Amino acid sequence: MKLKTPFIRKSIVLVSLLAVNLALAESNAESSKEPSFSNKPTNLDTSLPDLGDISQTVLTPQDEQRIAEQILREVAVSDDVLQDAEVTDYLQALGSKLAAASPDKQQVFNFFVVRDNTINAFAMPGGVIGVHTGLILASNNESELASVLGHEVGHVTQRHLARMLAQQKYDTFKNIAGIALALLVSRANPELATGALTASSAATVQRQLDYTREHEREADRVGLSILDSAGFDVRGMPAFFTTMQRGTRFSEGSAPSFLRTHPLTAERIADVSNRVESMPYKQVTDSFEYNLVKAKLRAGDSLAQAAIDQFADNIKERRFASEAAEHYGLALAMLRKNDLKGVANELQWLRKNAPKHAFIENLAARLEVAKNNPQAAASQYAKALSLYPKHRSLVYGYAEHFLAVNQPDNAIKLVQDKKALFPNDAYFYELLAKAYSTKNKKLLSFQAQGEAYYRKYNLKKAIEQMELAAKANDGNFYEHSIVEARLKDFRRLQENEKLADERLS
Repeated sequence: MKLKTPFIRKSIVLVSLLAVNLALAESNAESSKEPSFSNKPTNLDTSLPDLGDISQTVLTPQDEQRIAEQILREVAVSDDVLQDAEVTDYLQALGSKLAAASPDKQQVFNFFVVRDNTINAFAMPGGVIGVHTGLILASNNESELASVLGHEVGHVTQRHLARMLAQQKYDTFKNIAGIALALLVSRANPELATGALTASSAATVQRQLDYTREHEREADRVGLSILDSAGFDVRGMPAFFTTMQRGTRFSEGSAPSFLRTHPLTAERIADVSNRVESMPYKQVTDSFEYNLVKAKLRAGDSLAQAAIDQFADNIKERRFASEAAEHYGLALAMLRKNDLKGVANELQWLRKNAPKHAFIENLAARLEVAKNNPQAAASQYAKALSLYPKHRSLVYGYAEHFLAVNQPDNAIKLVQDKKALFPNDAYFYELLAKAYSTKNKKLLSFQAQGEAYYRKYNLKKAIEQMELAAKANDGNFYEHSIVEARLKDFRRLQENEKLADERLS
């Protein structure tokens, strides 16, 4: 990932060491103690290694949440994180379905997509889970993708990273943001480990932060239980592991990142395969949205013409899992090339042959915007939102359309009507800030931008914006009172953060 601040750049050595740690996990001791959790398949041997009493870890749930917020602050501004509401919402919905079947029903999970062609996924304290676009594209079906997410959910619910960080508390907690960012970067780019073993502290850090074989074994077994309880095909897990291993069998040193950070042995594949054999067979059909998301990622993955040629060839040769998704991907690639006639033809095919879906309606609206037909665009957005009122990308597009045609009042009304559905979405408040700025309403613009920063976990900038709002010479008494109260809340939260950091240092 791109390193955005001097502080993060200073973490590069730690990043490299962590990458080595996660890639070279070693352990010898094993135990047969079994933790208790719900949703266990009756035919599954769930004996798990004893990794210690969770209550004895130094990291509390509040500590983990603080780390998660530090990570999410960087996720919100990283150029390497895919800021696509449709893809992100699909992954969040899939992950939430799995989390609901996990041992810890209270844990909150945040999923995000990293724009990276390598096959990788990674979990961090506080339920933050990143998935590379390459892993989504490498999956052959939805159960395979779900198996990886279930494995990562297992790491979180069993608090593997929390235990590791707790062992390092005297170093880790001095720079809790640094360790969080280091975990994020190292897991996204294991190649950063090159040369790191020359550092004098490498061996010590490795011993303290390894994902051990016991951790992987536990995450596999918990993941299988989650996968089964959530209604997916448990055979997706060994199938995906085998696919990744087979693809790199003859190219030493080029194993997918997921295998380097989650060491995969023949023993581990055999263990998972043996377990699924004792579980009932389950025929699971991929969701239409899964195929659309994969097509969307492929449409933006290479040069537009190359993507067009690939989709067209697949359709001609009838080489696809979903014909409708292939036409959808072709339309998106054509839109990138500004082939609006081609997009219209594909859209006509989709309306005739594909199931109705918000992704397709959004494509239709984007086509009208590209054709510079504001009336038709507004009509399409209104129609689409009446069918799919909770589709974030449609709300984004409609609000952006209103701003583009200088209708800030309509943008404000739309966002105010919809933001309650997405209370933690920073972009809704950024849209409000732009709309209020267009109307020269300084207090409301600063206030909205402050709320946006708050939802990006950046209290410092949120306070700065609220202070500007408080000093604005417009706004009525009621609006100023709201700003003052919110500013007081932000300052109190900032003080609590300082106290928490002092306690952990």
